[in-house]
Amino acid sequence: MLASEPASARAVANADRSFFGHPRGLGMLFMTEMWERFSYYGMRALLVLYLVNALKWDKASAANLYGTYTMLVYLTPLIGGYIADRFIGTHRSLLIGGLIIASGHFVLAFPGMTAFYSGLGLVVIGTGFFKANVSTMVGQLYEKGDTRRDAGFTFFYMGINTGGFLGPIVCGYFAQSDQFGWHWGFAAAGVGMLAGLLMYSLGKNTYLAGIGDAPTAVSRAADATKASIADDASTRNGIIGAVAGAAVAWFLSGSLLGVLVGTIIGAALAITILGTQGEERKRVIALFIVAFFVVFFWAAFEQAGSSMSLFADKFTDLHLGSFAIPSTWMQSVNSLFIIIFAPVFAALWLALGKRKSEPSTPLKMAIGLTFIGLGFLFLVIGGGRADTGIKVSPLWLIGAFLFHTFGELCLSPVGLSYVTRVAPARFASLMMGVWFLANAVANKLAGLLAGYTPLPGEAPATLQTGIGGWVQQMSATNHGFFMIFVVTSFIAAVAMLLCVPLLRRLTRTVNV
Repeated sequence: MLASEPASARAVANADRSFFGHPRGLGMLFMTEMWERFSYYGMRALLVLYLVNALKWDKASAANLYGTYTMLVYLTPLIGGYIADRFIGTHRSLLIGGLIIASGHFVLAFPGMTAFYSGLGLVVIGTGFFKANVSTMVGQLYEKGDTRRDAGFTFFYMGINTGGFLGPIVCGYFAQSDQFGWHWGFAAAGVGMLAGLLMYSLGKNTYLAGIGDAPTAVSRAADATKASIADDASTRNGIIGAVAGAAVAWFLSGSLLGVLVGTIIGAALAITILGTQGEERKRVIALFIVAFFVVFFWAAFEQAGSSMSLFADKFTDLHLGSFAIPSTWMQSVNSLFIIIFAPVFAALWLALGKRKSEPSTPLKMAIGLTFIGLGFLFLVIGGGRADTGIKVSPLWLIGAFLFHTFGELCLSPVGLSYVTRVAPARFASLMMGVWFLANAVANKLAGLLAGYTPLPGEAPATLQTGIGGWVQQMSATNHGFFMIFVVTSFIAAVAMLLCVPLLRRLTRTVNV
């Protein structure tokens, strides 16, 4: 009965349409993710500015730490997803992760570098347990072939961005207020995470019955012997892939961080590709191809928390009469636009789907890459004006955020939905972790590029060669620096557009 009871409860949850035509559990996960993202984006808005303005770090060191932190935040869900798939289920993983995240934010509220690094580490570990699994639970609300899935993920994305809107405003207010200070901002992020956990704990049994249960009670009971064999094979493949990935990463980078990334990538490739065959293997390959292009999108998009944050702080006139708008508040603009336009995009996908003319997910992603490039054109123009020595209107940043929002809505929520449809069922959370792996690599790359952000009064750096030299030359001005992301985004958009027919062939057994 252990296997049949959750399955029956899950069927009831799948059939529910009481939340704007979607299962009520979507509303619960919406609120849970909203508070987790409140904590993440609230702290993200503070990090670089805290390092540069409070601790007096140089921009390159601050951007590098920002890139490493955000990379690890998106890298650890790969491990957390695997643990949830094989051992504890997404429900328990989410609870464990949320508690660790809240602990990390509260540790950050204490002064001193030991507390600072310990807090960041706890947030990274907690996000590994939380992030991939809450998205996987959204996918579990819908049966295979349910046309509500993309729209459901877009509604879920509104929850993410409601938290993303409120976090920088609340945490930024405390952090940049004369009455409080930076550590109050970090503490406010922890309060948000606790609020999300409380809400989830109270509503899980009512709204998410049968969703997120441990695999021992749901899937393995049906065929314990087969599952045991699959686990043994996955473990063997993972070890082989991890060793190979670590060796390649050490040869290419020579750094411990590079070895960590290589180990995880190698293990993920080996477990999923060697653990599948036929059409399932083709779908896994398609996911890795899509993940590659996603790196270009997020490497540009994640400038919001680093170079664009510094541009708002150093080059933008944020006075509204006598009131000085905290520069951290600019990071709420993108989320506000998401809240406004997510219902529009959700309705658009539903309308096009009914007419059998909805673009495929890979095509939507190519459009998203185009939008991100168009958004940076606003900063190319605004940056050119800032290069003359004047502080520019915040409308240049707002225009960029608007187009970045359009790009995000074409790529991110539908990408989450794409993973839940394309990934083999037994690797659902692991492949969601692969999606976030692309974000991890992109965030580190974003941090490295943000280290070239031009700031007022800087002395010219020693000229480099190769790609680094080109980036350095472009970064001599704000105009040139932001042009980097116009060029890379447009090139990636064209390349992905050319790959659309291949991706459709690889995923022909599912409707994407």
